[in-house]
Amino acid sequence: MKSTKADRVENRIGLERVYALLEAYRSGRLGGEKMPEEENPGLDRGSLENYIYFTLPMALNYQRNSYILWECANKAWHDEGTRDIYSIAAVADMSDDELREKLMRHKVALQRTRHPNTWKTLCRTFRNDFGGDVRRLLWENEYSVQRIKAYMTEHRKEFPYLSGNKISNYWLYVLEQYTDTRFTDREYITVAPDTHVIQASVQLGVISREEVAGTKVQKLVAARWQELLKGTELAPIDLHTPLWLWSRGKFQVEI
Repeated sequence: MKSTKADRVENRIGLERVYALLEAYRSGRLGGEKMPEEENPGLDRGSLENYIYFTLPMALNYQRNSYILWECANKAWHDEGTRDIYSIAAVADMSDDELREKLMRHKVALQRTRHPNTWKTLCRTFRNDFGGDVRRLLWENEYSVQRIKAYMTEHRKEFPYLSGNKISNYWLYVLEQYTDTRFTDREYITVAPDTHVIQASVQLGVISREEVAGTKVQKLVAARWQELLKGTELAPIDLHTPLWLWSRGKFQVEI
């Protein structure tokens, strides 16, 4: 459907506020609080260990405090008795009881069955299909966001939770931030519509308060940001951290 003059004016106003939000973020007015994933062992960005560290805990990052999850993940790495939860080969052959005990020792896992099952399924997928190397999923799909997400969606049972709409986009964003990965089509990493991003999108008028109650609000938020930023130099995921911090700060900074 052809856009109307009113639509174009609304989008222009929306973009003005988006750039104002980015400026507030870059100037430090949204706060300097670290993001959850900054709790990490500081591994070499291109190493397999680094990719594994930023992949496996991500699949357990639902309905819980992200800061606490990554603190627990870092503790597990620094504990010699639990570090092998980050070894794909070791986990793939580990007994369920041993894996459960190790994942729960530092509360990386909170659910006794589902979380260990998710962790082991991912390790077996990477062992069986990618030679134990997380990076192969990326390079076999030519570092294309569209191809990676399509592959994971097609094989969603082999990528529990990691293939979900919210987590998959946020995982790709985290890889871009903390590893040496550079995607060829990063504009297809949509915003990861968690609670903070959704509320900030409402505040900016990208979606309405009534639309938040819908069952497909996450897909709606992602689609609206994709449309709003079309033709700009920005990718939707560039707005994730500013939106997240703005909401977490209870919108005290006027945009």
